[in-house]
Amino acid sequence: MNLAPPATARRFGPLRDSHSRPYLITAGMAMMGDNIEHVITYWVLWQVFESPWLVGFQVISHWLPFLLFSVLFGSLAEKYDCRRIIQIAQGLFAAVSLGWGLLFLTGTLEMWSACVLLVLHGCAGALWGPAEQLMLHDFAEPHELPSAVRLNATFKSLGVLAGPVVGSVLMLLLGPTWGIFANIVFYLPMTLLMLRTPYTGHVRSGFVRRERVSILDTPRVLRTVADDRVLLGMIALAGLIAVCVGSSLTVAMPNFAETLGAGDDGGLGYGALLFANGIGGVVGGFLLEATGFLRVTVRSAIVAAVVFGLTTVIVAVTASYPVALTALVIGGIANLAAVSIGQAIVQLRAPEDQRGRVIGAYSMIGSGLRTGNGITLAWLGALIGVSAAVAVGGAALVIGALIIAVLVAQGARRRRTAV
Repeated sequence: MNLAPPATARRFGPLRDSHSRPYLITAGMAMMGDNIEHVITYWVLWQVFESPWLVGFQVISHWLPFLLFSVLFGSLAEKYDCRRIIQIAQGLFAAVSLGWGLLFLTGTLEMWSACVLLVLHGCAGALWGPAEQLMLHDFAEPHELPSAVRLNATFKSLGVLAGPVVGSVLMLLLGPTWGIFANIVFYLPMTLLMLRTPYTGHVRSGFVRRERVSILDTPRVLRTVADDRVLLGMIALAGLIAVCVGSSLTVAMPNFAETLGAGDDGGLGYGALLFANGIGGVVGGFLLEATGFLRVTVRSAIVAAVVFGLTTVIVAVTASYPVALTALVIGGIANLAAVSIGQAIVQLRAPEDQRGRVIGAYSMIGSGLRTGNGITLAWLGALIGVSAAVAVGGAALVIGALIIAVLVAQGARRRRTAV
C-alpha cells in the first residue's frame, strides 16, 4: 500500500504555514515542560522517599492513563472543539506543576499526594494526544499530513531531548521548588495559541460527532479496526514497539554505560549515550523530511521497525562504545520513522466519523503498552540480566514486525483475489 505524498508536496510544508508552524513549535515546548517536570519531581521524590516502589509507579502512572482512556479521549476530540480540549490538557499540566511547587514550598509532600499528581500528569498527556493529532489533520492538506505528523514527532522529540537539560539548569539556578513553578511557563504558549487559531480539529472534515460519548467506544472501535488489516497492522506495530522496547533503552542506560566502560568518566560517557538515544529522533525527523528518503508505506514502517529492533539488540550485546553510540543514533532515526509513518497511515485510513477514536486506539496501544514494557523488563531482567532482557525485546520486535508484514500482505492478496 502506497500513501506517499505526491511530487508536488513541499519539503517542510507545515513549517511554511502560518498556522501549523507555531503549533509544531509550541507542541515541542509543551513536551519540554512535560520532561522538565519529570527531571525535577523524580529527583525530589527520590530524595524524600528513596522508594523503589514509587520509581516503578512513576512509569506506570505516566502510561496507564493512555491504556485506559485514550479511546474515550479520542471520542471527546471527535465531539468537541479540540482547541478547548488542548487548553484543558495544558491547564492540567500547569496545575500539576503548581501543585508540586506548593507541596515543595510548604514541606507537605506525602506519598499519597505524590501519587495523585503523578496520575493527573499521566491523564493530561492522554487527554492531549488525540486532540493534538486531529488538529494536525485539520492544519495539513491530505498530501502534507505525513510531513505534519513527522515534524510534530520531531519537535516533540526535541522537547524530550531538551527537557532534561533545561530541567537540570532550572534546578541549579532556582532550586527544585522555584524551578517547578517556572516550568508552568512552558505550557502557556500552546494554551494561548489555541485562542487565536481558527482550526478546531473539524474544519477540514466538517465532521462533528453527535452521539453520546461512552466508555464502550473502546470495544466498538477495536472491532472497526479489526476489519482493516492495514490499520490493525500499524496499530499492532506501534504496540510491539511499545511493549518490546518502549523505554527500556533509557532505563537500562546506566547498565550499558557500565558494561561499555563509560561509567567512571564523570558521567560524560553515560550522558553521551543518553544524548545519542534522543538525538537520533530529532536529526532523523529533519533528515527524513529534507530527503523524502522513506515513503509513507506499510513496507517503510515495517523496515524501520526491524532496523530499530536490530539496533536495540546491537546496543544490548556489543562491547564497543562507538558501535553502541552509532546504533543508538540509527535506532532513534528508525524509531521515529516507524512511529510517524504508522501514525500517518492510521490517520489517512481511519473512517472520517471515527478518526478521533481510531487515533485514540493507536495511542492506547502505542503508548499504553509501555506500561507492559516496564513489567516485562523487570521480570526478564531478574531472570537473565538487564542487557539480555533488552536484547530479547529487540529480537522480539524484529520477529513480530516481520509477522505483521506477512499478515498484512496476505490480507492484501485476499482482497485482490476477491475482486
